[in-house]
Amino acid sequence: MTRITAISIGSLLAMGLLVGCNPPSETNGGGNGGGPDGGSTSGRAMPGKEGNSYSSGDVKIGIIASLTGELQPWGEDSLRGAQLAVDEFNAAGGLDGKKVQLVIEDTASKPEVGKSAAIKLIGEDQVLGLLGEVSSGITIQAAAVAQEEGVPIVAIGATKVEVTQAGAAVFRACFTDNFQGAAIAKFAYDELGLRNVAVMTDKKQPYSVGLSDVFKQAFESFGGKIATEEFYESGGNFDFKAQLTNVKSANPDGLFCSGYFTEVGPIARQREQVGLNVPMIGGDGWDSSKLLDSGGAGIIGGYFLNHYHNSEDRAEVKEFVSKFKAKYNMEPATAMGALGYDAALVMLDALKRTKELNSRSLMESIAGTNEVRGVSGTISIGADGNAQKPALMLKVEKGGFLAYKQIPFFVFDPSAKAGAGTEAEGQSE
Repeated sequence: MTRITAISIGSLLAMGLLVGCNPPSETNGGGNGGGPDGGSTSGRAMPGKEGNSYSSGDVKIGIIASLTGELQPWGEDSLRGAQLAVDEFNAAGGLDGKKVQLVIEDTASKPEVGKSAAIKLIGEDQVLGLLGEVSSGITIQAAAVAQEEGVPIVAIGATKVEVTQAGAAVFRACFTDNFQGAAIAKFAYDELGLRNVAVMTDKKQPYSVGLSDVFKQAFESFGGKIATEEFYESGGNFDFKAQLTNVKSANPDGLFCSGYFTEVGPIARQREQVGLNVPMIGGDGWDSSKLLDSGGAGIIGGYFLNHYHNSEDRAEVKEFVSKFKAKYNMEPATAMGALGYDAALVMLDALKRTKELNSRSLMESIAGTNEVRGVSGTISIGADGNAQKPALMLKVEKGGFLAYKQIPFFVFDPSAKAGAGTEAEGQSE
């Protein structure tokens, strides 16, 4: 993420539209309900309608993206990635000679516009499937329409667990916050050797509250202890010394900050000022180059989870970045470029396997997605509609973020009282 201005971040927080990591939205509800990622969840309702069918011409797939408004940088990146995948697919022969057309609708970074865009794409444009959005708040609105009409949607960057609970027509290409929180906890325990971690939570943001809840449950299930949890509220107050003083008195060996980079940076600076010299860890809400400016020396050496990074030494990443630069004369500005590409790959892979060119058959094919090699990892779709794929831990260094360690996908159910989760087969890359 990138802060546009202090005012725009404030409005983002108010609207609940920050991307990738559960958008901070009071209207979307907090917490992380639902079944475990990739687990057997038979409660997904089937759509009441059959969706659309192909007639002639290009095979139409819709994409909803924030091309204007506060989320424009992420929305544009997601569209660039998706369009790149579609162009490559068509250049390779398309679907038995038929071209796939990406029909684009701007959500203007607003949930209600996202809903209207989904209605138009399904009703007027007769798309067989949908891609989008980068925001959970917008995706939830569009997914409700897709589920009702029976047109499958693959979310690009919506990590909020509730997204895929809309029903069997809703899928995602990104990880969920259930996996994210557990993956961070596992890294903290196994890789960093932490055993007594303090937690700082932004109680104003459901994303932060939910991620902290999963982290705490997972860390304790792995054998660790939570030294203390301190709360703050985002929205303009950047004095965290009182909370950090309390954290220091609990004598932790690590500090987990589940909030956004806007507050994590000042927390990192003030951590040094109160003499709290322990490793900092966090989630994809840290993802912004502005973190280095606001965090200063205090954030150097910290770790946070993300979807992928341009610095990864994987063939898929190198090839994607090279092709992206060749087409757009720029590198992907955010992780949403890769996730847009991967969401399109999932859709296109399903199109190749579908028995009939209609929405219902396409939905069934997406549900059967198995080991699609994407930029962000090898993707399979679980029974709950969620992507089963690895995540990437980044390390904060003076020059920027460095790809540090890939975390294989595993199942963690935060509703369970105990259990450290199990690694999924075939996800050890």
